Amino acid sequence: MKTFGDLTAVDGVSLTISAGETFGLLGPNGAGKTTAISMICGLLRPDEGSVTVAGEPITTTSTRGRSAIGLVPQDLAIYPDLTGEENLKFFGRLYGMTGAPLASRVGEVLDLVGLAERKDDHSKEYSGGMKRRLNIGIGLLHKPQLLVLDEPTVGVDPQSRNAILESVENLSTEGMAVLYTTHYMEEAERLCDRVAIIDEGTVQAEGTRRELVSLVGEKDRVAISGTGNLVDATEALRRIPGVTDASSSDQRIDVLATDASAILPELLASVSSSGGSITGVEVEEPNLEAVFLHLTGKALRD
Repeated sequence: MKTFGDLTAVDGVSLTISAGETFGLLGPNGAGKTTAISMICGLLRPDEGSVTVAGEPITTTSTRGRSAIGLVPQDLAIYPDLTGEENLKFFGRLYGMTGAPLASRVGEVLDLVGLAERKDDHSKEYSGGMKRRLNIGIGLLHKPQLLVLDEPTVGVDPQSRNAILESVENLSTEGMAVLYTTHYMEEAERLCDRVAIIDEGTVQAEGTRRELVSLVGEKDRVAISGTGNLVDATEALRRIPGVTDASSSDQRIDVLATDASAILPELLASVSSSGGSITGVEVEEPNLEAVFLHLTGKALRD
């Protein structure tokens, strides 16, 4: 918990992130995300509760626990008059890295964030996306067990944004736990194994996309285009476990199902065996945007 005067910024937030997992923290502006991150990283003392990373307690004065964290802040933390390589070496020394291990790790990070060919250029000459990638590289230098990424794609072009997302996707394969905040719902859909939706300082819901969708009763939608006996085919579809509704109109059957991808072969086989001839199929799965609006009554960027 964290309060500022009469304002309760964070209230009872409890998160567990496993190694190799990318965990999304979503919430509208003023929801408490920044305050929660500040406490997780030891930058702000909670009024109640505790934070543990890699078995070590995190406080505003601890060093061992915080050394397991890599923080990539929303505001760029790089030196414009240093080259990309010099920035990494400078911050590496702050982490206590020296000599050959530092040089080797700098090279690895430059490759990982796609800046090896621009390592000798001053960072003030970088594009916005390149600066963001350098910012991420600094957070990765000491191989943290928890990497905290606070809206790392804000203000970058689509190409650079995709490069950043690809870099993040590779992190979980290295066994690193990643805490990711974003104002772009599609990023959470793409990157995050689990998501917590926070609003007014409280976690409203937490889980995988499928688990969150099930909380608000959203169903998958399947549109089957075809010819032939679609009326009998529709009646047959209603009897399939997992189908909650099916209706037919001119050359089309609309199906609501709890997990369409799992039963799609059975759906198509049933239509064919009932006298229908399939000409097209579209599957629309409910997304996190619908869940977010349902739980908070707000758009993510509000």
